[in-house]
Amino acid sequence: MPLYKSIAVNDETHVLVWQITETEEELSAPIVLETYSKNRISDMKSEIHRRAYLSVRHLLAIAGYKDADISYNENGKPSLSDGVEISITHSYEYAAIILGATPVGIDIEKQRDKITKIAPKFISDKEFEYLDTDSLDYIKNLTVIWGAKEAVYKLYGQPGVSFKQHIIIAPFELEKGITKSLLSFEETQQTYDTDFLEFAGFTCVYTF
Repeated sequence: MPLYKSIAVNDETHVLVWQITETEEELSAPIVLETYSKNRISDMKSEIHRRAYLSVRHLLAIAGYKDADISYNENGKPSLSDGVEISITHSYEYAAIILGATPVGIDIEKQRDKITKIAPKFISDKEFEYLDTDSLDYIKNLTVIWGAKEAVYKLYGQPGVSFKQHIIIAPFELEKGITKSLLSFEETQQTYDTDFLEFAGFTCVYTF
């Protein structure tokens, strides 16, 4: 399938989402991969992971980049050869990238009941204060928070950050699709704009 969504966050920040409906062979055919990428794909045991990796290369092509233009540091954080900031995500049949002039982060999560069981591991006391565990939207709200923290973690790109202790998501309304994320880690005290949207039982969160 072609591009699923294209979102102009602002003049310098764009989100591209791909719905992965093609076979691995169909995704591979038009893409030229560097040796590094070929080796990564050959090491992936999961077909959906290989298809997601290839889908990201299609998104890069839409944005005007080749596989050779992307590299990864020792922590796995991607970067582009021209200095444009990038973050990557995939979940089941969706893959997405965000591009920006300043550091960015993105995450897609499937809305699933099991998130309620792991909530105490990533939700802070401040966040539990505004969450309604009896709400019909409790799972959606948890998914937004988890996705926002994943996005901030990717944006920051350094190990040691605790989702529960170091990243706080401000109260939000699902209908508005916006919130703020605060990262408080070592010398860093930074607040990020954070947007989110839902589609087909998934939540996509991006921060910038």
